[in-house]
Amino acid sequence: MSRAAEESNRRLLRARDAMDRGYAEPLDIPALARIAHVSPAHFTRTFRAAFGETPHRYLQRRRVERAMFLLRETDRSVTDICFRVGFGSTGTFSRTFRDIVGRSPRAYRKEAATVATVPTCFTMAWTRPHT
Repeated sequence: MSRAAEESNRRLLRARDAMDRGYAEPLDIPALARIAHVSPAHFTRTFRAAFGETPHRYLQRRRVERAMFLLRETDRSVTDICFRVGFGSTGTFSRTFRDIVGRSPRAYRKEAATVATVPTCFTMAWTRPHT
């Protein structure tokens, strides 16, 4: 791998790390591209090539993963969780959650409550979103 490719990958990883840390914040492509020191169009192209999904879809998936944890481990309302993980509307949250997880947030919470006696490692593998 060339030195330029390694540097490009490091920059992409910095932007992805920023998404992992600030998943609940309003992040946009221009801001992430500035972190990676590239143009927004180039950032989107190279991110997808490196990680197999667009930056927007990656951020949505991270938010849904966090929401899954909160649905399993807390008794907060679905609406509260929606806004806590960074979604702007409950409709978008529910639609995105269903697209990624395959069921609604309420159905997921109900199912997660029934598997509370299963070891955590199995639960995490079973409940991991498949995209």
